[in-house]
Amino acid sequence: MTGVPVPSNGFWSQAAADPGRTVLTDPAGERWTAGELHGAANRLVHGLRAAGLERGDSFAVVLPNCAELVTAYLAAAQAGFYLVPVNHHLVGSEIAWIVSDSGAKVLITQERFAGPAADAADEAGLPRTHRYVVGVASGSGSGSAVGDATVAGFRPYDALVGGQPQTPPEGRALGWVMNYTSGTTGRPRGIRRPLPGKPPEETHLGGFLGIFGIRPHDGNVHLVCSPLYHTAVLQFAAAALHIGHPLVLMDKWTPEEMLRLIDTHRCTHTHMVPTQFHRLLALPDEVRKRYDVTSMRHAIHGAAPCPEHIKRAMIDWWGSCVEEYYAASEGGGAFATAGEWLRKPGTVGRAWPISELAVFDDDGNRLPAGELGTVYMRMATGGFSYHKDETKTRNNRIGDFFTVGDLGHLDEDGYLFLRDRKIDMIISGGVNIYPAEIEAALLTHPAVADAAAFGIPHADWGEEVKAVVEPADGRTADDALAAEILAHCASRLASYKRPKSVDFVTAMPRDPNGKLYKRRLREPYWEGHDRAV
Repeated sequence: MTGVPVPSNGFWSQAAADPGRTVLTDPAGERWTAGELHGAANRLVHGLRAAGLERGDSFAVVLPNCAELVTAYLAAAQAGFYLVPVNHHLVGSEIAWIVSDSGAKVLITQERFAGPAADAADEAGLPRTHRYVVGVASGSGSGSAVGDATVAGFRPYDALVGGQPQTPPEGRALGWVMNYTSGTTGRPRGIRRPLPGKPPEETHLGGFLGIFGIRPHDGNVHLVCSPLYHTAVLQFAAAALHIGHPLVLMDKWTPEEMLRLIDTHRCTHTHMVPTQFHRLLALPDEVRKRYDVTSMRHAIHGAAPCPEHIKRAMIDWWGSCVEEYYAASEGGGAFATAGEWLRKPGTVGRAWPISELAVFDDDGNRLPAGELGTVYMRMATGGFSYHKDETKTRNNRIGDFFTVGDLGHLDEDGYLFLRDRKIDMIISGGVNIYPAEIEAALLTHPAVADAAAFGIPHADWGEEVKAVVEPADGRTADDALAAEILAHCASRLASYKRPKSVDFVTAMPRDPNGKLYKRRLREPYWEGHDRAV
């Protein structure tokens, strides 16, 4: 830090005021100054415009956490484009759906994802002149040289940005990120917000972090420890950048490497998911004690339910910085400090100042405090639509409120408590059973590294509870372990909630943000049976 005051109206003004300030450390440890990142973003805007993009157009990226992805965000945000970040774990046909549905006119990828990205571009009919791969030398023809290798079907990224000026583009206007929902229940849909048509400096893009008490001042460092294609991860990182907080990027997350980076860079805030908590807590004590994490002021988690015992253990270790929020790609939300959670265990918090929460029954009636129903939210910052899906846009709304299908209740103080997603609820013998409670019990067993619970067909009851477990390292997946886990559940759950059987998997199908693809686990059990999975 040079001591130059950090302006509050976005990254671009900061870069002009103090171009030599380090604003990003990439996964390889390379440091980028504000001037370098600003210049790279400007070159990309000029390159995309030369490729034919105009205000309101989209471009897609299939990238790991890297400087080029942050550059793509900054380019879109100042040129009136929609940036479409694509989950790089998807296969070619899944990527193709997003590229085609979003109308992306350019696709940017990285060498290690070039195979599925090329399949996607072919299927989506994207011209080869509008496909670029990061990290390769300039070349010509249908491929680009990388040592002795060739990335077929792509031009080098330098062909897009090389020779372009680093000066700010003319006609600057605010653009947005167009995220796609996870697709756990069907085809992913783009979350598209209208462009305001005004310069980016007229929107306080970092103000979002004020909801969590994070302010613009020297000394804050944001650690990006989950993939930036995820809505919240990119939003947190971008907001931090806009209020003057340097970013430290991780590519492949491991628990000890996260601790090392916190210690080395004195990181102060980050966005996490409960799966990361679970794996951090599994580290041996001597490893945990090796690193100083006292610089952390805000370890904000969301995206999936967090079992109470895991949350308490993290608060015991990291202290009051462990905070929780509830939101979705569509908007949010609720927030709970560590103190609020300890006073009201299990809550995901109260409504943000820019949001309102409500619970409705299946007939659209608003429910009073304490009654279980479907959770709805509305945002004071504007609406959205599901791209090319008016039916879904309409069906998830009651007036200005929208829902993503979660079940919960509000208490008399306005604190939200979630039960589960409606689609995941098990109905056995006419009784509603909530898998999150079962999964929390499973995770208290030391042999369970990860767990899922869901309903499978039963001739008399309709459904019975099945547990699927990823064993902890060193434990053998066998009948003896299954019996041990079932006995463990018997002491913690009512009989109707207990799993009737346990199956094992080598690795649970989660995305790197902790989102469990439960549908993939459940589908095989329902083949030949009538259930919407």
